[in-house]
Amino acid sequence: MLRTASNLALPQTLAEIVDPSRSALLVYDMQVGTTRQVKDAPRIVNVISTLIGKARERGLRIAYSRHLSAPRAWLGATATRTGMSWQRLQDPTNVALPFAREAAATQIVPELAPTADDLVFDKFAMSAFEGTHLTTMMRDCELSTLIICGIATEVGIDPTLRHAADLGFIPVMITDACGAGNLEAGERAVAALSFAGDTVMVTTEQLITALG
Repeated sequence: MLRTASNLALPQTLAEIVDPSRSALLVYDMQVGTTRQVKDAPRIVNVISTLIGKARERGLRIAYSRHLSAPRAWLGATATRTGMSWQRLQDPTNVALPFAREAAATQIVPELAPTADDLVFDKFAMSAFEGTHLTTMMRDCELSTLIICGIATEVGIDPTLRHAADLGFIPVMITDACGAGNLEAGERAVAALSFAGDTVMVTTEQLITALG
């Protein structure tokens, strides 16, 4: 039975936190183009495939985010500066748009293909909540926990987890199902999230056990 404070339910155990009736699994940016940037992507794809199977079995709602490149006419100053930094460019006119909406690199990897019951949404920011309907849809479905797996820890998963906590959701990171393009940066992000204390860190095995 859930503990309460001020008439609010306070989930304590992992099983309570990831209760399928109150949780969603977010498959973050598992796209053809992003997986090419992570050395152990094949392992991560296999782990996430197992997680998705368990989530479907237990009735968790599943969401997929896709990162997009803005059309060139809408490529603003911040996006251009970011593109120049990531692509190591000096000339802003040379910034490439690798994640155009219909580009092959933008599509979800086929091994993790969503179904008609899954939410698939596009974003331009790093946080999966910024500029999307994810917050509204989670609240409308009375969900309190967001479980995250995907790529990349140091770029987009970190800010999404922090944003989830700021919005009042319980963020859960499946540590062995999240990949990093830069391992050292990924480890620093995990360490900082652990120190902050908002995010619940679990392994795939622990999550599957908690889901029952």
